[in-house]
Amino acid sequence: MKRRVVITGMGALTPIGNNVDTFWNSTKEGMLGIDFITAIDKELMDVKIAGEVKNFNPEIIFGKKEVKRLDRFVQFALAASDEAIKDSGIDLNKINTERFGVMLGSGVGGYETTEQGVTQLYTSATNKLTPFFIPMSIINLGAGNVAIKYGLKGPCTSAVTACATGTNNIGDAFRSIKHGYADIMLSGGTEAAITRLGISGFNSMRALNTSNDPANASIPFDKNRSGFVMGEGAGVVILEALEHAIMRGANIIAEIVGYGSTCDAYHITCPDTEGNGASRAMKCAIEEAGIKLEEVSYINAHGTSTELNDKFETIAIKKTFGQGAYKIPVSSTKSMTGHLLGAAGAIETIICAKALQDGFIPPTIGYKTKDEELDLDYVPNKGRKQDLEYAMTNSLGFGGHNATLLLKKWK
Repeated sequence: MKRRVVITGMGALTPIGNNVDTFWNSTKEGMLGIDFITAIDKELMDVKIAGEVKNFNPEIIFGKKEVKRLDRFVQFALAASDEAIKDSGIDLNKINTERFGVMLGSGVGGYETTEQGVTQLYTSATNKLTPFFIPMSIINLGAGNVAIKYGLKGPCTSAVTACATGTNNIGDAFRSIKHGYADIMLSGGTEAAITRLGISGFNSMRALNTSNDPANASIPFDKNRSGFVMGEGAGVVILEALEHAIMRGANIIAEIVGYGSTCDAYHITCPDTEGNGASRAMKCAIEEAGIKLEEVSYINAHGTSTELNDKFETIAIKKTFGQGAYKIPVSSTKSMTGHLLGAAGAIETIICAKALQDGFIPPTIGYKTKDEELDLDYVPNKGRKQDLEYAMTNSLGFGGHNATLLLKKWK
C-alpha cells in the first residue's frame, strides 16, 4: 500500500510567535526572537542570550495543579498539539482513534525537571523526589501526554535523533500513513532546554555563540558565525492520508512527497566533511518524490550558524544539486528563532508548508559578511515573493543523523 500524505493542521510555539499565523508573519518580516534570557539567572552563566518563548503562561492553559506535573517541554507539546488539532478541524468523535497516532519527540527532554530534581536531591534536607520526576523528565511522555489527552490509540513513538528529531518524527509519521499503518498522525518536536544545565552543557563543548550580542549571534552562513543560539518551543503537524482528508472535507495545506534519513557514521558532533550523509538524505527524499533536481524551489537549511555545519551543509547541497545548487534559494530561519534542537525540524517544516502556500521565501537575517567558501543564494536579510512548487527542509543532528523532508504545494 502506498498512499499520498497531506498536512491538514499545524501548531507552533516559538520565540517569534505563539501560534502558526504569528510565527509565519514574523518569519516573513525577518523578526529577531533572540534576546537576553529572562527565565533563569543569566548572571550565573557565561552565555546570557537565547530564543525564549514569550508570554506563555501555562497555568492559564493547564491550571496550577497540572502544571506541577508537566515539564515545560511537555507543556509546549500540548499547546502546539491543541492548535494543530483545532486547525485540522478533526472531530475526534467521528473518526477511528485507533488509526490516529502520535510521533512526537524531543532532543533532550525534561532538562528543567532533571536540574531541579538533582539540585533538591543533593542540597536539601530530604532525599525524596516528586513521584512525577520520571514521568516529567522522560522524552516519550511528550507523545504520551498528547495521546492520553486526545485518546489517540494508533502508533505512538518518540524518535530521538538530537537536532534531527522533529524531522525524523514527521518523516516516520509520513511513512506510517503512506504504508497503511495509520490514517492520521500528529507529529513534530518539542524542546525546553534553556536551563543552566542545557546552556552550560552546550557551551562547554563550544557549540554556542558567546558574544552575548542578540543581533549578531545567530548569523548562519556569515563569515563571522561562531556558534548557535539556544531556542525553545514546539512544532506539530497533522498528517493525513489524502483520501481520508478528502472524505471529511479537510483543508489541505501542503503535501509531503519525500523523506530521507541517513547517518554519517563519521563523528559524534562534526558532520561528514564531504557532505555525503546529508546529500544522500536529500537525494532519498527527491527519489521518493519522483521529481527532477531542478524542480526543488527552496531549501530551508539546517543552518545553525556554527562554522562546521554551515560549511559542510553547503558542500552537501552542492553535491546533491551540482551547478543547479546556485539557482536554489537556501535560507536559515534559525537566524530568527535560534536553534530549537529537537523542535527545529518541526517548526521548519511548518515554514516550508507556509512558504509553498504563500509563495514566499523567508530570509536569513543578520547576514553581513560573505564567506568565500559559502557561495550559494542564502536570501540575505530580506525575504522574497516567489512561486514555489517544492520546498525541502534539512535537519542534521549530533551522532551523524541526517533527515530531509520534501513538501509539495497543494493545488
